[in-house]
Amino acid sequence: MRLTKQTNYAVRMLMYCAANDGKLSRIPEIAKAYGVSELFLFKIIQPLHKAGIMETVRGRNGGVKLGRPAAEITLFDVVRVTEENFAMAECFGGAGDTDCPLVDSCGFNSALREALNAFFTVLAKYSIADLVHRRHDIFRLLNIDDDGDRSEVAQAAVG
Repeated sequence: MRLTKQTNYAVRMLMYCAANDGKLSRIPEIAKAYGVSELFLFKIIQPLHKAGIMETVRGRNGGVKLGRPAAEITLFDVVRVTEENFAMAECFGGAGDTDCPLVDSCGFNSALREALNAFFTVLAKYSIADLVHRRHDIFRLLNIDDDGDRSEVAQAAVG
């Protein structure tokens, strides 16, 4: 299984917001940090906002921030809203998607479903906060000013 660029950058954008510790993050800054277009990030924000994962503030001083604490946003939450299709084989969707006579009782299809469920289970174990905590140099890497006035969560991310 391969996740889309949309999912990849959704996770990165959420990590940026988590490292920015509740302050509004501006899309141009996030785009620059990751070397991706602002337009692409704006498209990603829509499903994240709709799912309550990200908040947006419009206007001149607007930006984005996490919709809930980073520790409460799992990778599964993000994947669920950014990926459209989890079909691992042509017949994965069911009898209407294939001519195979075995589709409803196929061992291969069952094995793939089990593998996909295991994948989701692992993603559900990790939060955005977990990803930020693993990088002691995240502020420098993302070019975020570390003003020393950070919450306990953000301070743990830098050691």
